[in-house]
Amino acid sequence: MAIAAAIFLPLTSPTRHPLTRRSLTSLRFFSSSSSVQPSFLGLKTVALRNPNFCVSATSTSIEAFEKESQISFLDRKERGFLHFVKYHGLGNDFILAIILSISFAWLLQEDAVDNRDSTEPKVTPEQAVKLCDRNFGIGVDGVIFAMPGINGTDYTMRIFNSDGSEPEMCGNGIRCFARFIAELENLDGRQSFTVQTGAGLIVPEIQDDGKVKVDMGEPILKALDVPTKLPPNKDQSVVKSELNVDGISWNVTCVSMGNPHCVTFGTKEGQTLQVDELNLADIGPKFEYHAMFPTRINTEFVQVISRSHLKMRVWERGAGATLACGTGACAVVVAAVLEGHVGRSCTVDLPGGPLDIEWREEDNHVYMTGPAELVFYGSVPL
Repeated sequence: MAIAAAIFLPLTSPTRHPLTRRSLTSLRFFSSSSSVQPSFLGLKTVALRNPNFCVSATSTSIEAFEKESQISFLDRKERGFLHFVKYHGLGNDFILAIILSISFAWLLQEDAVDNRDSTEPKVTPEQAVKLCDRNFGIGVDGVIFAMPGINGTDYTMRIFNSDGSEPEMCGNGIRCFARFIAELENLDGRQSFTVQTGAGLIVPEIQDDGKVKVDMGEPILKALDVPTKLPPNKDQSVVKSELNVDGISWNVTCVSMGNPHCVTFGTKEGQTLQVDELNLADIGPKFEYHAMFPTRINTEFVQVISRSHLKMRVWERGAGATLACGTGACAVVVAAVLEGHVGRSCTVDLPGGPLDIEWREEDNHVYMTGPAELVFYGSVPL
């Protein structure tokens, strides 16, 4: 997904510490009259502000927080505000946020986790649509929720797209998710987490250079499981099969990375695809809502640069044209290998930048490596 928003709920985990006093010392809230200049991870400005308060982050203690928040939003006991941090992965951006209650108790108790057992998002799909709006909201592609782990995992991740629909996974979002968790819990160096998603178990690992490498699991190729109604033409898979879209025959390969993808390297006429020349706003929805895809589809249009280099543009189900799609880049490499275009390790160029993708033969897993960067932080009424 491209820009998205992530809601961080208090977590309880068998292998990770829940949100505690130490975790929350990274957050400070200021009244608009405060002379203190906030700073968070090197950021020197406050991105969003209302007449009464702004939100920023620092290493200041909760005790200092109490002294400097005499006229803060929380003191005034106003409900319905979302405090958030925004990250992006190659322009695919997300807000990661903490929803606070009306009292200080949630922040000040050593193990205070009012929502520690919450298994449902605290933002509705309708609210997510408003948050994602680029003119009247924060301007993101979706909302990501960090929630308590299940089945022995560290965390659970759920997502709302900008249209309010819920996808199974987001490759760029999981990288931002990992960076946010590591920074919130003050974890340094190489770190890994187990995350339950709608696509199954995902394992992101923060690298020494700050990038995040993600074990995306095995690709799903069986047509019925993608799902697609296109008839299998290679074992039980759809590989370089013909799909008629608005009178044009395209060669497509269908792959699921826990969410469905239709990958095309060009039309049946065999012309080399020049992805920069495509009118995605016109062709993308015709693929997304095609009758052959019962749950709609993410579509990747791919140009082969070399045996180890691909260039793609994506039309995402529920989000439209985005600057990057991590699961899409993984699906592209799998499809390119199946069609014989590339080897198993590739650089994939997206409008937002490159991702390194490897489909390992020994375990059949796909590995994605790329950046996740903080953009800004703020607050918004729900």
